Amino acid sequence: MERAVKTPTAARRSGPLRGRVRVPGDKSISHRALIFGALTVGETRIAGLLEGEDVINTSNAMRALGATVERTGAGTWSVHGVGVGGFRSPADVLDFGNSGTGVRLVIGAVAGCPVTATFDGDASLRSRPMNRILDPVGLIGAHTVSASDGGRLPITVTGARDPVPIVYRTPVPSAQVKSAVLLAALAAPGTTTVIESEASRDHTERLLAHFGAEVSVAPEGESGRRIMLKGEPELVPTPVVVPADPSSAAFPMVAALIVPGSEVILTDLMTNPLRTGLITTLREMGAQIEALNVRSDVGEEMADLRVRASALRGVEVPAVRAPSMIDEYPVLAVAAAFAEGMTVMRGLKELRVKESDRLAAVADGLLANGVEVEIDGDDLIVHGRGRAAGGGTVATHMDHRIAMAFLVLGLASERPAGVDDTGFIATSFPGYVPMMRSRGAEFE
Repeated sequence: MERAVKTPTAARRSGPLRGRVRVPGDKSISHRALIFGALTVGETRIAGLLEGEDVINTSNAMRALGATVERTGAGTWSVHGVGVGGFRSPADVLDFGNSGTGVRLVIGAVAGCPVTATFDGDASLRSRPMNRILDPVGLIGAHTVSASDGGRLPITVTGARDPVPIVYRTPVPSAQVKSAVLLAALAAPGTTTVIESEASRDHTERLLAHFGAEVSVAPEGESGRRIMLKGEPELVPTPVVVPADPSSAAFPMVAALIVPGSEVILTDLMTNPLRTGLITTLREMGAQIEALNVRSDVGEEMADLRVRASALRGVEVPAVRAPSMIDEYPVLAVAAAFAEGMTVMRGLKELRVKESDRLAAVADGLLANGVEVEIDGDDLIVHGRGRAAGGGTVATHMDHRIAMAFLVLGLASERPAGVDDTGFIATSFPGYVPMMRSRGAEFE
């Protein structure tokens, strides 16, 4: 169902963006910290948790499955877990709103427990495929009791009574698929192996090790990985400090690059190599992005980044880079519009099954704002001319990243650029518009 009340917003050409920005905590780490905390015995303390709607829905699901989850302050949370395999059957449907990550990871976590749960979400989430999760957890021993056409929500799953370890090769490079398999396999005796032909985000592997599980990672082929998890660990409650989300930082980062005279410092940013595809690409385009104060925490690399307005040029982005920046392509396409020359982004099939068909939504939004763009198979081609006319209103399709990306475009376009709804931005980046305004962005 579409939102009953929409909040259309437009951005107009702004003066230089300035100052230090600490974007919200990483969403991927926030989901996983809550889930792993719920699978320990004892208390896990989390600082810097992203308090967007997606993560709050995951916290609610952990409560419904038996964990004690409390907010103790701004971004600080306490989770008293029930142990691996200790979930109980929830009394009500688990509603994940707009969160594909939340629902897929929790299906995996439930799949290793002898309980039954029903999963649901909003209209956008109900349109997204879940068979890629249901199939492998079924091999571990879970049973799909019911699902809508094509393996879509609402879905009822009964977890495995006697889970078995498996060897599974992921059909697509997806951290969500890999993570669901590993979460289900925690309760299985023996070693489960997940093989990826292309490496996807590795936050699950890093946090498993952080919580005391035996997990090893080895190269597989040219660009893949083989992940091996020893089942039935006793996960140990361990503090988690959530770094700033690089996917959220992408929006003020690109805004600082395309708004003349801007200089912004993004603090505490996760710089995990499997999450920095956008930074790599922008630097290839000529972006001035300087890493400061490089450090690490919870097994994740972190740094502060100084970003200065830059003259960008078109580049070719290889398909192998897609897993490390899959959520950043909408705002990269905006950067490409302000570059000189053609930018070709290859291998974007996965964008068709995100919160919206992002490939089509990005192309439509650029065309509405006077940018020449085309889709060739799974490739997106943007013909940059160093400018964008603006003047269009973009259909967001209930997709927070489409909304944020095209508000960035409006900050540097010749005429204001608008989006039909900003309500969904809170799913991942609460306070986005006020934060951007505080750095000099102009919205109406």
